[in-house]
Amino acid sequence: MFDLSVYLWGLAALGVLAAGGWLGSLWLRRVDIVDSLWSLMFLLAGLVYAQVSGLTSARACLLLWLVGIWAIRLSVYLSVRCAGHEEDRRYRAMRARYGPGFHVASLWRVFGLQALLAWLISVPLLGAALGGSPLGPLDYAGALLWAVGFVFEAGGDWQLARFKADPANHDRVMDRGLWRYTRHPNYFGDTCMWWGFYLLALSAGAWWSFPGPLLMTFLLLRVSGVTLLERTIGKRRPAYADYVRRTNAFLPGPPRP
Repeated sequence: MFDLSVYLWGLAALGVLAAGGWLGSLWLRRVDIVDSLWSLMFLLAGLVYAQVSGLTSARACLLLWLVGIWAIRLSVYLSVRCAGHEEDRRYRAMRARYGPGFHVASLWRVFGLQALLAWLISVPLLGAALGGSPLGPLDYAGALLWAVGFVFEAGGDWQLARFKADPANHDRVMDRGLWRYTRHPNYFGDTCMWWGFYLLALSAGAWWSFPGPLLMTFLLLRVSGVTLLERTIGKRRPAYADYVRRTNAFLPGPPRP
């Protein structure tokens, strides 16, 4: 059953983390650290839901392990990728748009917004944490779907990092490995993992938590993921148009001749 008080504790915790991240961004003079905090917000939410509810079921433990592995891996990967580089172009564009006041406005335009979205998406974590029933087939199916998603996301990131590390690939399009079958294996994998979390919540009876993975899927497909990236990548990679012709945008499939 949905528990609003437990859910609101998650919002409070995410608000504190967002405020701390914002203060860190003022010191570092870059707000793209929010990308590294994004996945950790969900880990924090899951921990709060499990702690406040007082339930220590096998499902809650499984959930926290899965969320923790995903969140820490993604946060470390993004932190390492950004180290030594200037602030991400998205946030530089925001600085230019909002002017000198952006350092203050980023509290709610960047960190506050991310915390709110994370809270809304985290509802399957709440549902799974509140369920005290034994593990069942849906839980195992959810863990399997999570594993498939983790292979696509982590594997895709690893393959892309190796590709970019080779100077011979400068300005070339990555179309090997998992990237041969989908232009965005990382976003596809992320989506799979979130629907895996939903299956755990569904097994706990939290059918009402489906808006969480729906919102995450929408963001990855239409807002901050596929659409945003492909809006500019064609200008930076002339060969990308041919890659688009040959390769599915999201769902993996055999490449076209």
